[in-house]
Amino acid sequence: MTVLRDRRRLIVSPALAPAQQRETDQFDHGLEAADDVLTIGLINNMPDPALQATERQFMRLLTAAAGNNRIRFHCFSLPSVIRSESAKWRVDRKYTDIADLDRLHIDGLIVTGAEPNAATLPEEPFWQDLTDIIDWAKTNTRSTIWSCLAAHAAVLHLDGIERQRLDVKCSGIYDCFAVADHWLTNGLPSPLGISHSRLNELRAADLTARDYQLLTVSPEGGVDIFAKQLRSQFIFFQGHPEYDPLSLEREYLRDISRFLAGERDTYPAVPAGYFDSETEARLADFERRSRVERRPALSTELPDRTLRQDSATAPAATALLRNWLNHLSDGAPTVSPLSPYCNL
Repeated sequence: MTVLRDRRRLIVSPALAPAQQRETDQFDHGLEAADDVLTIGLINNMPDPALQATERQFMRLLTAAAGNNRIRFHCFSLPSVIRSESAKWRVDRKYTDIADLDRLHIDGLIVTGAEPNAATLPEEPFWQDLTDIIDWAKTNTRSTIWSCLAAHAAVLHLDGIERQRLDVKCSGIYDCFAVADHWLTNGLPSPLGISHSRLNELRAADLTARDYQLLTVSPEGGVDIFAKQLRSQFIFFQGHPEYDPLSLEREYLRDISRFLAGERDTYPAVPAGYFDSETEARLADFERRSRVERRPALSTELPDRTLRQDSATAPAATALLRNWLNHLSDGAPTVSPLSPYCNL
């Protein structure tokens, strides 16, 4: 795999080092229209603590999935996502300006979720920018992946489908089974182990009633991947195939710390299918202690943890992204922009 990067917008990652320095030099001298290069954009709207981790996760996933595909990769962020000064510095210095989307002729776009703060999605400060991206992607990409909250926002904007609040957070690694023939799931193992981490869900009946195609479903976690063919092929992930092995653990420990600090009312459930049985027993003991002794300093006394040996999700994620990149590579030429992207 070769990844070409604009050095003015360099995201440092050993996993994406170009095979030869001359490749990068050629890029800087205008290799903008090479027919054999896929231009992939990542609109990274994840909260500040997860900003760099999300870059790294998708970069490594694309690296593993690319095969013979050559990729030019750009990171973007919506300007309306609230950021700390350090995160703003990173976005300003390392990310491509989102106003350049049209100029770059994006083949495939990945749009992440964001940390929800408002009661409803249209009340979020980034809502207008995100819906502008949804409308733009319909006619200016070959395919776009919408992840987690971005998937919920997209179906709400496109078809008025409301997400539903879960009684308990859906967190863990779930076995997901293919329920339709589709190029995205060709050759994938069954079941797929996919990480999920969300407080809301989209229901199968609501999606199928509006002509979305369900691709993978978990008996415990509900709808996993679904799709809709517009002028662009839209792919929706309710889960997080990009997560690294420790992502769910970091979120779980964060939520425990928030409970101990009084920042949340409920103690988080242990991620399903994630820790081994001995770890789950130790964590159950710690939960009982936390409910009695609730204090921030207790987070330093968390027990040792071991993940289940069968919890690896990388093979399924790599296969999914490989199929997606091959679809982009085999597809028709990129649709010419119908209008400049000037809303942001």
